[in-house]
Amino acid sequence: MTAPPPRLTLVTGPEELLVDRAVAAVIAAARAADPAVEICDMAPGTLQPGGFAELVSPSLFGEAKVVVVRAVQDLATAQADEIKRYLADPADQIVLVLTHPGGVKGKALLDAVRKLKPEIVDCPKLTKPAERITFLRGEFRRARRPISDEAAQIVVDAVGSDLRELAAAADQLLADTDGAVDEATVAKYYSGQAEVSGFTIADLAVEGRLGEALEQLRFALDSGVASVLITSALATGVRQIGKVAAAGRDTRDLGMPPWKVDKIRRQTRSWTPDGLTVALRAVATADAAVKGAAADPAYALEKCVIAIAGARTRR
Repeated sequence: MTAPPPRLTLVTGPEELLVDRAVAAVIAAARAADPAVEICDMAPGTLQPGGFAELVSPSLFGEAKVVVVRAVQDLATAQADEIKRYLADPADQIVLVLTHPGGVKGKALLDAVRKLKPEIVDCPKLTKPAERITFLRGEFRRARRPISDEAAQIVVDAVGSDLRELAAAADQLLADTDGAVDEATVAKYYSGQAEVSGFTIADLAVEGRLGEALEQLRFALDSGVASVLITSALATGVRQIGKVAAAGRDTRDLGMPPWKVDKIRRQTRSWTPDGLTVALRAVATADAAVKGAAADPAYALEKCVIAIAGARTRR
């Protein structure tokens, strides 16, 4: 039998994709050790007072359980105290994963956890172009496929700084091509040969093209695109409209290539602050749903796309 993961893992840093992958790695290790392990992954803000004690309470039959508490910096003092009390006498069958974006908020709990010498996974924000190229090359290395320096640079320049977008771009290039990925391959990909991605859906939704957005959403889900990547793309699409609108003429610090700024600027013409607020709430609800808060992620995604397309004309 495969060895179980550490009983306590602390995932720190603001890079959401890396955080999600770190959590997924712990869950995968737990399932490899015990396929019957129970998974309790709490989306941010969903843990109720007293709920943590219930999650980590030993069952009558002693089944293994993975408990994931995300965004612990936002827990109320009483909830943080619940976790501290548990850590003083943890249960053998519980694997606990805590995520924290870094910073001073929630530092008392963070310090208490660090004193216990947990497994620590750092997920820093990749802010430099060279770091993003290294990340992209790592995606191809994991798939045992080479990508040239020129091709990697083109992808990073075209996609931008969002790591989820880069990961999705790598996934689609790997799926659409064989062998080494070079500059010519990438140029062909960006001329329209790629399969649908979450970013296609996001563009259609924020432009109010509801029928096409829903059609592409169903196709993406049927093709195996992960729900969490779609919600990430929808969130990115809405947030980028807000960023470009707020930046006005000075978009130099947005980390986007000029062609993308021009495209988003055209999209902003049909959006208002109230509409963006509605769209962001819809994305937050869908994100919680695909991470376990709803029984049917596909339905939650459809509702989100409908809400975004409708919010576009809100006045």
